[in-house]
Amino acid sequence: MCCSVGFARTLGFGLLPLALCCILAHLLLLFPMGEISYLREDRLASYVWYFGGLGGGGALMLVPAVVFITLGKCNCCWNEGLMMCGSVLAAVVGLLGSGYCFVMSGFVLVQGPQCFTSYGWTYPFADQGGRYLLQPETWSRCLQPLNIVEWNVTLLCVLLGLAVLEFIICLLQLGNGLVNAVCRPCCYKQEYSLNA
Repeated sequence: MCCSVGFARTLGFGLLPLALCCILAHLLLLFPMGEISYLREDRLASYVWYFGGLGGGGALMLVPAVVFITLGKCNCCWNEGLMMCGSVLAAVVGLLGSGYCFVMSGFVLVQGPQCFTSYGWTYPFADQGGRYLLQPETWSRCLQPLNIVEWNVTLLCVLLGLAVLEFIICLLQLGNGLVNAVCRPCCYKQEYSLNA
């Protein structure tokens, strides 16, 4: 039990910086090139408002991180099974959050940014199905905000990578918790039969 709790706590400490990085990356998406005017004028990609990084990969991911880190703080034996069940539920919440972050970041990446072009404010890459990502020579269509395509692509790729790492960590804890829940009663039966 101590090993599985220690493993879960390590995973929790690993999730914390990932969640904070997701929050930071999403906040940077809201302020292209550090400017607030585009946020005030509602000139951001529509999917950014679904808060994939801020909510899914960030705030929601703090739930499993805190649960994993605080696991094992109580030394009550009767609580051990309940603690591992709680960690499994928290891992499921984490899987949902990281999955949401990944999907939303993918949608924003495929859609491309809203930017000012020679035709006014529009989504110049929305109908390309993400092909613009392999055609950097077309990125100059966006006149304002300056370098918005590079800004969005970089931050969204960071969010995609962080979401994958968060998903893997939560999946590891889900497996850890389930294995512990299945094996723990067997171990107790063996201990009981040895003591008898």
